[in-house]
Amino acid sequence: MKEERVYQIALSKLRKRGVNLDEIADLVFYLQKDYHQGLTLAECQEHVEHVLRKREVQNAILTGIELDILAEKNILSEPLLEIIRKDESLYGIDEILATSILNVYGSIGLTNYGFIDRVKPGILKRLDNKDGDQIHTFLDDLVGALAASAAARLSHNRKKQQDAKQES
Repeated sequence: MKEERVYQIALSKLRKRGVNLDEIADLVFYLQKDYHQGLTLAECQEHVEHVLRKREVQNAILTGIELDILAEKNILSEPLLEIIRKDESLYGIDEILATSILNVYGSIGLTNYGFIDRVKPGILKRLDNKDGDQIHTFLDDLVGALAASAAARLSHNRKKQQDAKQES
């Protein structure tokens, strides 16, 4: 399947699950605003879009969303169905899938992810709510990982820019 098509499908699936890139960019801004002077939401969104264009990120998102949907439809076998429906704290596979996104940009992504996964700001709080009909066992972790990776990418790029200025 062509890269642009997979990107568009991943983006569409995120939107259908109630996630837009602006909300992920808000998380990136939340993570980085204290460290980068003049940071804008537009810059944050640029990094989110870049991370989302990575094939391994798209694969993780498509897999996680599909598992959430299958759990909603009661199609998974027990005991996996109940584990995912309840988002059991000792399950951990949702975080493992998110880690595949974090590995793209190094340890700073993992640190960012640990922080926002614990604090659950913005959209993460909404996705973590278990009151509705939708299951987001995987999606909340994937969105957090996407934001954390975009924040890591932003930091790496800002550091390169700063180093280039000092060299000239």
